[in-house]
Amino acid sequence: MGCFSLYQQARKQKPIYLKLAISISIRLTEMAYWKVLVTLLVFILQSFPILVPVEATKTASLPLANTTEVKVRCVKGERKALLRFKQSLTDPSDRLASWIGKECCTWEGVYCDIQTGYVISLDLNDRSDNCYGKKWGDLIPGNSTCLGGKISPALLDLQHLEYLDLGGNDFQGLATPNFLGSLEKLQYLNLSLSSLVGIPPSFGNLSNLRYLDLNQYSFPHHTAESSWVKDLNWVSSLSSLKYVDLSFVDLSLATNWLEAFNKLPSLVTLILVNSSLHYLPYSFPNWNMTNLSHLDLSGNNFVDSVLPKWLSNATTLETLDIGITNIEGPISNVEWGKLCILQVLYLSHNKISGDISQVVEGLSSCSNTTLLYLGLCDNQLTGQLPNSLGHLKKLRIFAICFNPISSTIPTTIEHLSGLEVLDLGHNQLKGALPESIFNFSELTELRLTTNALEGNLSQNHFARLHQLKKLSLSCGKSFAVNLTNDWVPPFSLIEIELRSCSLGPNFPTWLETQKQLEVVILSSDSISDPIPPWLWNLCSQLQYLDLSDNQIGGSLPRLVSFKSYYSSWTVDFYSSYKYGVVVDLSSNHFNGLLPLWPDVTHMNLANNLFSGSIPINIGHVMTKLQVLDLSGNAFTGSIPYSITKVKKLLRLDISDNHLSGKLPDWWYELQQLHVIDLSGNNLSGGIPPSVCSPPSLFWLRLSRNNLFGELPKSLRNCKSLLTLDIGENKINGTIPVWFGESLLSLQKLRMTGNMIDGRIPPQLCQLSSLQILDLSHNHLEGSIPSCLGSLRAFKSVKFYKWLPNYYRFSYVFTPKMELVKKGTKMTYTFTLDQVNLIDLSCNSLHGEIPTEIINLSALGTLNLSWNQLSGRIPKDIGSMQLLETLDLSSNHLSGSIPLSMSSITSLSHLNLSHNNLSGPIPSTNQFGTFTDPSCFEGNPELCGKPLLTDCSLAREKETERKIEDDDDDDEQEIRQCFFVGAGVGFVVMFVATFSSLMIDKSWRYCCFHFMEEVGERVISCCLGFIACLNRIFTVRRNLFL
Repeated sequence: MGCFSLYQQARKQKPIYLKLAISISIRLTEMAYWKVLVTLLVFILQSFPILVPVEATKTASLPLANTTEVKVRCVKGERKALLRFKQSLTDPSDRLASWIGKECCTWEGVYCDIQTGYVISLDLNDRSDNCYGKKWGDLIPGNSTCLGGKISPALLDLQHLEYLDLGGNDFQGLATPNFLGSLEKLQYLNLSLSSLVGIPPSFGNLSNLRYLDLNQYSFPHHTAESSWVKDLNWVSSLSSLKYVDLSFVDLSLATNWLEAFNKLPSLVTLILVNSSLHYLPYSFPNWNMTNLSHLDLSGNNFVDSVLPKWLSNATTLETLDIGITNIEGPISNVEWGKLCILQVLYLSHNKISGDISQVVEGLSSCSNTTLLYLGLCDNQLTGQLPNSLGHLKKLRIFAICFNPISSTIPTTIEHLSGLEVLDLGHNQLKGALPESIFNFSELTELRLTTNALEGNLSQNHFARLHQLKKLSLSCGKSFAVNLTNDWVPPFSLIEIELRSCSLGPNFPTWLETQKQLEVVILSSDSISDPIPPWLWNLCSQLQYLDLSDNQIGGSLPRLVSFKSYYSSWTVDFYSSYKYGVVVDLSSNHFNGLLPLWPDVTHMNLANNLFSGSIPINIGHVMTKLQVLDLSGNAFTGSIPYSITKVKKLLRLDISDNHLSGKLPDWWYELQQLHVIDLSGNNLSGGIPPSVCSPPSLFWLRLSRNNLFGELPKSLRNCKSLLTLDIGENKINGTIPVWFGESLLSLQKLRMTGNMIDGRIPPQLCQLSSLQILDLSHNHLEGSIPSCLGSLRAFKSVKFYKWLPNYYRFSYVFTPKMELVKKGTKMTYTFTLDQVNLIDLSCNSLHGEIPTEIINLSALGTLNLSWNQLSGRIPKDIGSMQLLETLDLSSNHLSGSIPLSMSSITSLSHLNLSHNNLSGPIPSTNQFGTFTDPSCFEGNPELCGKPLLTDCSLAREKETERKIEDDDDDDEQEIRQCFFVGAGVGFVVMFVATFSSLMIDKSWRYCCFHFMEEVGERVISCCLGFIACLNRIFTVRRNLFL
């Protein structure tokens, strides 16, 4: 907030580079201090006074008059033109009350040439912040100071006008007048924050223009397409231009922006902050901006762009800011040794990689290093901090936080004695902390959290740091901070952060001496003492209070007064922690009823012992809430309807309580919601239609409840959804086909433990960003879609950071999800984005494992157990080199274990039990680590370690079985030959006999005669035999009688 005030104060100054320097300093670091900023500004302004165009500052070089002491006669025609101009304006606060009488040169905002009396400057900029606040909807007492209405063409009668400033007013979406491009002598034009819409091409006629400020010129109408700038060719005609600011002007369609500005060799300052630029060329051969000193491209989104090589040609740069632009690529793309007059370098919040020594050594190779600020936070830089760091002796701010830099801190850092901000936090720095750091008497900010440093700090180390205002440390196994309770610090902090430093069990009483505190973070410090009364009294000036992960108990006071923040404008989800009051008392032993603190915007009371119902008036009292986390307590009852009164609510997490009743259907009243987590309760009913009403909702967790019914079609309205977790409910029906058509942003889909049936729709394969697919423990049937092998997110290793490393963003949101990995149910938080998982276990899927599955080279977990899959394991499964968990147990798989599987060096959990696999178990590479026989049991024909079945005995039995099989095969072959021979012989004899009878008639006669005689004899014999039997039976019957 101090930086913002400094910026607003600077807006009232005329020197344009003062405004530039202040705007840059605000973006340089969120952690710098007033003194650091002011010192930096003074140094910049003193270093290049020749850059300030006198025409743009109304200094003595222009003979101006706006005082009663100088008698200048107003030109009558221009006075009338000014009055016509005034009549077209609205002036609710009567700012132009002085515009009466004949001497217009004495009117407010009017400046005349002393010699001629012509009006050469018109400055009506509203610098009171009243108008700006009104546009945001802030409640500011009194009449609006904004000028509005229309801009009259009467300005054209001011033919000698060189300076026009209408910035900071409110013309309510009025089209920017085309006639402004006819003010031929105009040298200075400021329309920033004027609520005009559109930039007419006629601006290209202003050939004398040296200063152009259109920063946020169309706000709050900046989303209208008419405010976009689709073509910048008109800029090329402004050959005298030295300063241009098009920040927050939509330039997304102006792909030729660099070519257009490159035609301005006189350009000194180019500011394009948050201008929706997407294209940043890697090379640019004809560099023509030979006077460019200040380049600010921060806040844009350069898609698939790398650090541009052409920056090496911008040797006149003194300030370079391309932070928060999504740029990637190696930092070595730029020859930093050529930028020898660079004073400010800000590359933070990107994806730049490479060795940090390349930029440090390059900048320190200049004979006269001028660097004041080096900001490289939140990138992917590695390597060592070189000894040449000590050559940057003028450095005042050094910030390299949130990088995986694993070097030691060089002792040459002692030469940076003028350092005021040192931020080395959230790296992997190791070794001892140089003692010289504690001799930096100008140090105002010291951040060393989350490293692997060694040593012990005592209160004596801080004896010389009298200017220290912000201190941030975290302890570890080899790094400790020892501070006694009676210590009286030599400084007066506004921010203290000590994590895992074992300050307890007593609350540190020395903290009571720090009367200016605004931030208190004492997390994981083993404190069990109750919160002392003096700290509650201090809350009236606190913006942050974090006592999480301690053992503090007792009840909380019902009413506590915190620092008041109010704003009616919409807060960005990712930066909301900057503009409110954050209270984090999670993971302690607090109990009793939930307190209601009206000024708190971010409240986290998770994992405590609170009970009872959530107060029904919570939404009426805590209207400023943006984040509410009450998870992991024992709240009962229903979700109170009054929550709908908290219109700025961004995140609601009341998971893992004992809440009951139906899932409410009033989500359309909370349009700002980004995160809903109601998991782990006893909520019932179906998923309500309104749950997807918030347009920015990206996280929806409803798991572990008693929800039932089919998935509603209203879920297709969740266009921004990244995570959908409805696992462990009683939801039935099929997986909707429209999942793959409407939820195209989905990254995590968890539906485990329901009653979902039917087939897996191939449309799911259209979810190219999917990295977690958990459909386990359902009633799914059919085969596994082969198109799953085309899921793009499983094919490449991601360094994906949708969740930013912005300082303290964890107070806004920390992801959380339960997944089964390595056979164990685990809860993932900060590492969730690193999990790539497919779990289709415990269903009724059949068929073969699709061979396309091996294309998922970045997949970490594959669980297909407890299905009815058959066939072989894909032969080339070894190409899945990042696979850590593979579970194919309890299926009907056959064949041998592919040898390629032994090459998966990352595989740490394998289960192939209860299948029909055969042959030896591979023994090389990773298979040597699988010593548990249960991983392979239930496969009768499988042998080798860790099973007890010896493959040599198995081979002997196999040989005997083969011999027996061979004997059986021989006998079978003989039998087959006999029957074949007999059949062939019969056919041959029959054909031969039949043929001979057909050829010779006498043979036929003899044959048939012979057969007739034989037949008669046979019949006679049979008849005689029958007669004989009859006589025998007759005799025996008579004997019995």
